[in-house]
Amino acid sequence: MSLFQLQFIHRHRIVRLDDVPPQRTLLEVLREDLQACDAKEGCNEGDCGACTVVIGEPRDDGIHYKAINGCIRMAHSVHGMAIWTAQDLTQADGTPHPVQAALRDHHATQCGFCTPGFAMSLFALYQNKVCPQQAITPETAQHYLSGNLCRCTGYRPLVDAACSLNDSPVVTPDDVTLRTQLSKIEPRGLSNDNPYLQPHTLAQLLHLRRIYPQAQLIAGGTDVGLWVTKQHKQWLRIIDVTQVRELQNIDTQTTHVRIGAAVTLEQAWATLACERPELKRFWHRFAGLPVRNSGTLGGNIANGSPIGDSMPLLIALHADVVLAREEAGQVVERTMPLEHLYTGYRQNCLLQGEVLAYIDVPRPSANEWLRVYKISKRQEDDISAVCLAIQLKRDAQGVVLDASIGVGGVAATPVRAHQTQACLQGFAWDEARVKVAQQQLQQEFTPVSDMRASASYRSQVLVNLLQRAWYESQDMRCITLETLA
Repeated sequence: MSLFQLQFIHRHRIVRLDDVPPQRTLLEVLREDLQACDAKEGCNEGDCGACTVVIGEPRDDGIHYKAINGCIRMAHSVHGMAIWTAQDLTQADGTPHPVQAALRDHHATQCGFCTPGFAMSLFALYQNKVCPQQAITPETAQHYLSGNLCRCTGYRPLVDAACSLNDSPVVTPDDVTLRTQLSKIEPRGLSNDNPYLQPHTLAQLLHLRRIYPQAQLIAGGTDVGLWVTKQHKQWLRIIDVTQVRELQNIDTQTTHVRIGAAVTLEQAWATLACERPELKRFWHRFAGLPVRNSGTLGGNIANGSPIGDSMPLLIALHADVVLAREEAGQVVERTMPLEHLYTGYRQNCLLQGEVLAYIDVPRPSANEWLRVYKISKRQEDDISAVCLAIQLKRDAQGVVLDASIGVGGVAATPVRAHQTQACLQGFAWDEARVKVAQQQLQQEFTPVSDMRASASYRSQVLVNLLQRAWYESQDMRCITLETLA
């Protein structure tokens, strides 16, 4: 197999492409090499969803289907997988797939540019819900359609089309044949001459990281993909962590949940929300589903954006990160609170050859009260201007035993509000003490003005969010877009 060769299943056959540069995106390969031009290039940054495709990966229980953004996904990352675009849905005899029929019958298209992306998100919904005979609700439909934007505002027919799939004929995929085809694709080698490396074990990853310290690490590509499409960055070598078995696991232990760094954002947030249902609304606002299906929790943390959504919450939950490196042929780990990882704007304390391996999140206690808030210009599919997470533990008299507050968007890194926490700990959680904490919170940080918000706006929003937390702790109904939806 050529060092640059890429292999995947498309239209029931193994596609073999030679000399594919490591920075080439999946969308470029589909449109330019395979002439699969039904996958559209819109924003080229994972926002609009016109490029949405579905990938299939073999799992113990069959094939796992998920919709992703082709525009920011590196092509080599899908080596050994199956790919579907909108044209692939039509059945062999020319009969439209139930998804295509639903879109047609409910007039769920206008200009049509976004339609292939919507079709693929619905195809993922169909494979994951209709084939296992699970009911599709409007909420489920909106969940799967998130990340797809319609400039003609045709969302209602799209949701109707999705729900109509409950009554559609079941077209069962031939997963057995597909698994047989996928088994014929050889795993990518770890040769020194290979510019795109995909280790399968943590030991392999750490060895490669030690000998190639300048290589670019990549997971789902939802950040690195933008560096390629918008900044035109190139690297001599890329190390892809998404196939490392140890980093794909979620291990629930007595005191904490250990989430591997390569676990997707969708899987990680689903795990956290399972034990903390109050996180569900925030989880669904994190990003569109195709981004959450590709992006990883470890990548979001390691990228270190001051407006990343994961970090304020994880700081409030007292999460630790586990860093790993190879030393004398052995795996050496060290653990630290997440907020200690960062040393400056998008800078961290990782040693040469070290990688972020695991995130340890404490499990909820009986007296935990938690809220997390995201403020952005758009309600859906937008980056935070300010994010605030607060966790309180109180005794029977209402005295705060522990206050933990994580904040994003107000400093060069995600931060812990140490001084504001101190204002609350040891005092009764009442309106007077909240006002003192609000004053401290406003003084504790000096935000900057940028394209998303002014400094004064951010400072005021922080105060308002702490007030909102107080209201919600008293069971007062807050009128928000989420509660009105």
